[in-house]
Amino acid sequence: MSDCTHDCSSCGETCNERTEPQSFIEPLNAQSSVKKVIGVISGKGGVGKSLVTGMLATLFSRKGYKTAVMDADITGPSIPKMFGVEGRAKGTGDGGILPNVTRNGIKIMSVNLLLEDPSDPVIWRGPIIAGVVKQFWTDVIWGDVDYMFVDMPPGTGDVPLTVFQSIPLDGAIIVSSPQGLVNMIVRKAAVMANMMNIPIIGTVENMSYVQCPDCGKKIFLYGESELEKACQRDGVKFLGNIPISPEITHQCDMGLIEDFSGDFLDDAVKAVEEL
Repeated sequence: MSDCTHDCSSCGETCNERTEPQSFIEPLNAQSSVKKVIGVISGKGGVGKSLVTGMLATLFSRKGYKTAVMDADITGPSIPKMFGVEGRAKGTGDGGILPNVTRNGIKIMSVNLLLEDPSDPVIWRGPIIAGVVKQFWTDVIWGDVDYMFVDMPPGTGDVPLTVFQSIPLDGAIIVSSPQGLVNMIVRKAAVMANMMNIPIIGTVENMSYVQCPDCGKKIFLYGESELEKACQRDGVKFLGNIPISPEITHQCDMGLIEDFSGDFLDDAVKAVEEL
């Protein structure tokens, strides 16, 4: 290139003379300060990423941390419904976006807060979805946040890759369920995180069992899980089991996730705080 200045830091071209790895990390909004960013990931949809995200955000808020949730699952957003947050997000005069806030002070941004009707489907192609996720980082005025939890889209495709490359994740929590097939697919997300140099904090298993309301016996609907053994084999921390709970399901449906009780994720909270 005849017009090359040899200043790779200001150049977006890929060439043989590039002297340093190219970073795709997007700049955080100038009016924001986010200390730790935790991705909640899985290789498969429907395993409970949003539930774990909502529970973790609630637990950290209860401990007095300034907490936020970025709903990066653009085509399947459920965070606002889970927290009972309604109404559209508001813009500022300079092009910024203000997150909505839950009744206990957790800041939330989701595509559902930008739609005329939250039930409208998001029928967008990958590059547009990836661009929206970037804007949640660059254009939303998050203010001062201690812990931000990112509810990741499932799989290992375009949008998860965008999050891994564009947002400086400090670690990732993997969510799985007891079925062996799911564990295999979820492991793909773990391999992807390793390839992107994202530290894996550990794994949470959702829908592990049902507890009898009369005798307290645990009933393993999918059979005894092998996930904890798999974590030991792979050198990944096992961070706990979440049961199938009609009460928690009702709380999510009614927008009351901040009222849930249980010590299911105490080990996960400790592991995140130790980062």
